[in-house]
Amino acid sequence: MSAASALRATPERVRAPRPATLEPRLRLVRPPQQVRTRVPFVLMCMGILITALVTMLLLNTATAQAAFETTKSERELTRLVQDNDELAAQLDEKSSPEQLAAAARELGMVPATGTGWIRLSDQTVSGAPAPARSEEEPEAGAGPVPDAVPVPSDTGEQP
Repeated sequence: MSAASALRATPERVRAPRPATLEPRLRLVRPPQQVRTRVPFVLMCMGILITALVTMLLLNTATAQAAFETTKSERELTRLVQDNDELAAQLDEKSSPEQLAAAARELGMVPATGTGWIRLSDQTVSGAPAPARSEEEPEAGAGPVPDAVPVPSDTGEQP
């Protein structure tokens, strides 16, 4: 007998019998019950795209509206500046000494012949005031004017 056959015949080295039903080491993996679809992802992308487009449209509309209002305001400002310039020119014309003298004559005013000042602290008039006379009135009865004439107060008292 050979050594190899002796090793096989020893009872200790005898292998245990294999069970009849062995599970294989690799097994087939089944696909999940629900198949994942791309529909939610596509819908989300479309929603984001539509939202971005609508936002851009609204921003462009608001920008155009603001530009329109700015142009309208600039036109109105230009018109108001022109009106202001015209009114300033009219005011300069009417405030000239010749125009003021003519307007005063139309109202019945006459040029002052003397000047005087009212001192409010003691209610006196100082200077050389004289009653103004129109060119049609004669100067009869014009006498000397005192240097300081008391002015009556508003309380009704006579000085």
